This record gives sequence, C-alpha cells and structure tokens, in this order.
Amino acid sequence: MNYNWLDEYCTTKKGVEKDYKIEWDATRYRINGKMFAMCGGDKEGKPIITMKLEPDFGELLREKYEEIIPGYYMSKRHWNSLYLEGNVPDKVLKKMLDQAYKLVLESLSKKVQKEIVEKENDLIRD
Repeated sequence: MNYNWLDEYCTTKKGVEKDYKIEWDATRYRINGKMFAMCGGDKEGKPIITMKLEPDFGELLREKYEEIIPGYYMSKRHWNSLYLEGNVPDKVLKKMLDQAYKLVLESLSKKVQKEIVEKENDLIRD
C-alpha cells in the first residue's frame, strides 16, 4: 500500500510535534514530549511505523495481518509495528493511529489536555 497520507494525518492532530531522531533514523510523532508513533526502518531497512496500542487490540491486529508485528525495538505488549510495504487497509492504519494518539493524550494530565485543545482553538481563531 502507499500510505503517502501518513505524515499529514499525524501532524494535523491537536498538539502533535514531529521530530527526527538521528540515532534511530526515525521520525517521531509526539504529544507534549510523549511519543505515540514513530516511522523508521527495521534492521534490513524495510519501512515500518510503530504505534502504541491497547494490548488486546494490538494482539487482534497481529493475528489478522501478517504485516503487523509486536513493537520493533519497543515494549512488545503496548507497541505494534506495521510494515509500510504491506497490504493493511488505510482505514485500519488510521484506526491504529487514532488509538495511539488517544492513549498518549489521555495519559497527560487534564490540565495539559485542556491546554492542547485551547491552544489549537486559539490557532483556528487567529
């Protein structure tokens, strides 16, 4: 599949910061410094994206799609990697990214969550 929409999909979510970690040769998508997704490659250079997911949801996806594996160089329980050269439907990857974003956002304090929403609303009004 061609997931050319992936970067824009991640960066247009409220409060998302994107950076490139040279040591990992990977692009990270974070909220308030906490990563929810990372694009890079495996040891053979095959492109992958790794996301934080609910453990049961990640396990279900791994059973259904061979392109989804336990998190590459991450906690195998909470992180899952998807090979970007595979055939996982766009809507499934979007659902994974939405859950990853939500999990990290909800892990932040209510005060920080409110600040992120208000900051985005201020940008819309300007």
